[in-house]
Amino acid sequence: MRTYDLLCVGIGPFGLGLAALAEPLDDVDAVFLDQRDGFSWHAGMLIEGTTLQVPFLADLVTMADPTSPYSFLAWLKATGRLYQFYIRESFYPLRAEYDAYCRWVAEQLPALRWARRVTGVVRVADPGAPGGYLFEVTAETPGGVEKYCAKHLVLGTGTQPRLPAPLDGLDGAGPVVHTSDYLPRRQELAAAGSVTVVGSGQSAAEVYRDLLDGCGTGAGEHRLDWVTRSPRFFPMEYTKLTLEMTSPEYTDHYVALPAEVRDVLGREQRNLYKGISADLVDDIYDTLYRRSALGAEVPTTLLSDTEVVAARFDAYGADGAGEYVLSLRHAQTGTTAEHRTRALVAATGYAAAVPEFLAPGLVNLDHRGRYAVTRGYTVDDDRRIHVVGGEEHTHGVTAPDLGFGPWRSSVILADITGRRPYTTERRIAFQQFGLPDAHALEAVR
Repeated sequence: MRTYDLLCVGIGPFGLGLAALAEPLDDVDAVFLDQRDGFSWHAGMLIEGTTLQVPFLADLVTMADPTSPYSFLAWLKATGRLYQFYIRESFYPLRAEYDAYCRWVAEQLPALRWARRVTGVVRVADPGAPGGYLFEVTAETPGGVEKYCAKHLVLGTGTQPRLPAPLDGLDGAGPVVHTSDYLPRRQELAAAGSVTVVGSGQSAAEVYRDLLDGCGTGAGEHRLDWVTRSPRFFPMEYTKLTLEMTSPEYTDHYVALPAEVRDVLGREQRNLYKGISADLVDDIYDTLYRRSALGAEVPTTLLSDTEVVAARFDAYGADGAGEYVLSLRHAQTGTTAEHRTRALVAATGYAAAVPEFLAPGLVNLDHRGRYAVTRGYTVDDDRRIHVVGGEEHTHGVTAPDLGFGPWRSSVILADITGRRPYTTERRIAFQQFGLPDAHALEAVR
């Protein structure tokens, strides 16, 4: 059986970026497995006109290798759209552009294997391998079971849509749609008569803005409400000194903090990467203002600092039609109320989980059953199993950041090759994220 230097499970943007950076390296024989039939990035949220919240430089490869043939600019040139992008004068690509770019890269990489659902990963003895063992990976395919062997393993299985307890398993005739499945269900939602968006952040705002165009306009008319437990409809913080937190130095600082401190910071820092773009906040307000200025009553309510604490479906009529009844609690006042709606959109994010296909004891876990990720993105004692995109609780804001993905891939490839195929900057920030040590203070004096 062929032995690969690197096997990655999961081909999201981070796995795809790792594949693109590994492809030109002669000393890395890699294979990448994914259970899907091909690359797709948040297909349910590719709403027309929506953009990334990061610049085009945050593509799969540029921050590690600006000369790579797999850059976003290379895709624009190859598709004849470079000058149009130049004239547009915006750093922020459309989401649909980013998805098309990633699919273009995926089509060029021979190491990718689609329709492979990994069902098991175990260690197998091999006296000639590092540490005396290899990783054996079992995958189910349409043509049968396949087995792979590799010296190093990368886990890029990503996150799964998350529903809060009151909405999870809610049974009713009306649609309950997570934003990951929004576009295929949009017409169904618009036809429901009333829709409530539950959640915060960019996805909630994009869905609300998209449905707002049909709110109270006659044909397809519907009521639209937005409920978020966030204290306000907060914009993503995007000032330059804050952006320095997506840096190697801040990651060093964050990883060194006690786990309980990191967990608190993780909640407090959500507005750094889960907030709404300021332009979208303004567009929502301006749209409501325009409609009201024309004398139209817009059937919509925006409720902040409000949590859904319970939910049920009230059916009426022989056809099973009915309404969802949400029990709402306002955090500041402590008051409660019921809210009725015929359809729900859950903009409640995603959650990471340790995949069940890993053999017991293969990876190190923390007290909450999460990956115990080291600074170098490893989760095993021999530093041969890496994680990409599953380390938010240990590495903070850089974990989900598209622009930091190439830096992390560079670290992983350096571990695997024993050299530095791509430069990894150690200091990029003007600020310091902790007190200087005594020697540094002496030098200042």
